[in-house]
This record gives sequence, structure tokens and C-alpha cells, in this order.
Amino acid sequence: MFRKKKNTFTFHQKKRIITPKLIREIFSWILVTVMAVFLAFVIVTAFGMQVKVIGDSMEPTIYNGQGVLVDRLIFKLFGAKNGDVVVFLPNGNTNSHYYVKRVVGCPGDKVQIIDGDLYINGVVSKTGNIDYDKMEDAGIAASELKLGSGEYFLLGDNRNSSEDSRSANIGVVTTRMMVGKAWFKVKNQQGGAGFILD
Repeated sequence: MFRKKKNTFTFHQKKRIITPKLIREIFSWILVTVMAVFLAFVIVTAFGMQVKVIGDSMEPTIYNGQGVLVDRLIFKLFGAKNGDVVVFLPNGNTNSHYYVKRVVGCPGDKVQIIDGDLYINGVVSKTGNIDYDKMEDAGIAASELKLGSGEYFLLGDNRNSSEDSRSANIGVVTTRMMVGKAWFKVKNQQGGAGFILD
């Protein structure tokens, strides 16, 4: 008589052992991923906002339709200074398009345009390395303006083709109206890419 052999095949499932070392490694990967996502978010939020310039008011620095990247974080910490190119909404109107202009007068300054020249505190201003044309329209700066706390006077680099602080509907621009500093211009058909210098 034949004896039936017992099935000797057994299937043992290998148990996975979760060690403290494995847990630490998993958490370190999660932490690195979260930090990378957070850092990318901060960089894009702070420096990655892009605004297109409308019109030729900032030529030859920035051309019509050229995009600029806006620094919002450092700008909020340190504010604007003379020569900065800033992005703002006139009177804080969120329905308006963004304006891009250069700061020529800061809080405490006395601003006036006399015979087409910009005077800051009684001295002819030479902001930046641009040779500006004499301004045909002094606008509200025909009389001396004293800038208060948080107030700035802004002009376009193409001064005879710019709606800026001289215009009564824009006027003096406050810190509250400013979005940030334009720090980099994106290449387009007319202008090359590069940092925007004071």
C-alpha cells in the first residue's frame, strides 16, 4: 500500500520589520520634500510675479509689452528708494492695470519741475544713467510738493510720453499702492532680458 505523502510545501510570508531607522529615513524624506515645496512657493510668490508694461512710458529701459518680474518680499521689508523701478496700482485700484515707473522723490523730499527739469530739494535731479528730455508738462509738480511719510513721486523714463505722478489722476504714490520692485525684464521682440538697474 502506498502512503500518501504530506504536502511539505509551506508558504511563509516574510515579515517586514519597521525599524526606528526606517521611520527616521521616511520622515527625513517627507521633511525635505515639504521644505522644497515651501521654498519654491516662497520664491515664486516673492520674486516670480510677472507684469507686462503697457505703453512706451519706460523706454528705453523697458519697452511696450515687455514683461518684468516683481520682487514683493524684499520690497515689503525694505521699501522703495530713489531710482527704483516700481510696480503700483494707481490709488490702489485693483481694477486698473499695473503701472511701472521710476521713483524720483522719497518721503521728506521737496519735488518741483521748473523749465522741464526735475528739482529735488532745490537741486536738479540726475536719477540713473539716462539722459532725460526736458519735460513739456510739469503737471501738479509745477508748484513745489512736499512728500509726507510713505509718499513717493514717480516718473516714467520716457518723460514726455508718460502718465505718472505729474498727472492729477495718479499724483503722489503711497507705499500702500505699490506692489513691489521691478527687478528683471523678460526678453521680447524690442528689448533684451536683464536686470533693471537703478
